[in-house]
Amino acid sequence: MNRPRHRLFRDPRGADIGAHGSVACIGAFDGLHLGHRALVGRAVARARALGCASVALSFEPLPREYFARGEPPPRLSPPRDKAEGLLALGVDRVGLLRFDARMAALSAQDFIADVLIAGLRVREVWVGPEFRFGHGRSGDLALLQAAGAAHGFGAHAIEAAVVAGARVSSSGIRELLAAGDLDAAALRLGRRYAHAGRVVRGRQLGRTLGFPTANLRFGRQRPALGGIFATRVHGAGLDAWPSVSSLGTRPTVAGGEPLLEAHLFDFDGDLYGRRIEVEFVAKLRDELRFEDLDALTAQMHRDAAQAREILARTTVGRLQPRDGVMA
Repeated sequence: MNRPRHRLFRDPRGADIGAHGSVACIGAFDGLHLGHRALVGRAVARARALGCASVALSFEPLPREYFARGEPPPRLSPPRDKAEGLLALGVDRVGLLRFDARMAALSAQDFIADVLIAGLRVREVWVGPEFRFGHGRSGDLALLQAAGAAHGFGAHAIEAAVVAGARVSSSGIRELLAAGDLDAAALRLGRRYAHAGRVVRGRQLGRTLGFPTANLRFGRQRPALGGIFATRVHGAGLDAWPSVSSLGTRPTVAGGEPLLEAHLFDFDGDLYGRRIEVEFVAKLRDELRFEDLDALTAQMHRDAAQAREILARTTVGRLQPRDGVMA
């Protein structure tokens, strides 16, 4: 089956499914953890067996972000990373449906009729355990199966992915990241946690202190972790470049919005405007407020030395092949 030129859609009416219909999997897909990967893999395999398109269907903003309004919950992956990751897993099309007042009010029955049947012409739908959808979260697997029996499509749920005796979930991974347990989070993600973005100019304070940084902003999204970390940088011609990074609001210098500042060891180059990915290897400490810049600089030297030591004894590479970073 030839893959379409335009593989991302926001409206199911523009999905361009083709004559043979589709196999769709539905989820938030925040972080693309092991459970998400299993779900996507099942849908891709079934679509290939049936000779039709595979579709990963999600929402932007995420429903929990929409209902949180002014205080968004932490997020593992921004929309671009989610879409790129889903495409890298082999799906033919990724739908990031607009979650707005209209979508929030859409009944489960209308979601099936308008999105799954009329828009995607589904032959099979795959969801995760305990999946709910529609206004008031009234829809579930049983409703999907009943609609499928009436309209000629199958509906199935995969088993939960389990690590250390517990179901893998995005909320659980957020808790692990917030607690600084990066290794446990990596086991559930199938790779080390990372954040990607385009390098922006900052106040250049790090350069004056001897620690120039590549800075990534989060926009309206709230990071899932914070503090000082041993990290590696990928993208823009870099391959697992060792670094030490700060993620926070920079209380010593009266910062504001969350900012990820990565200091690349022994690097002399210009990354402004380039897209990079910062991979979090180990947490060194929480963000602190220092009395003056001299105290801050002394701690930065200690952090850098500790990060170098950790990275020197930590194996380079992920638990699963990287999905790649667009330069």
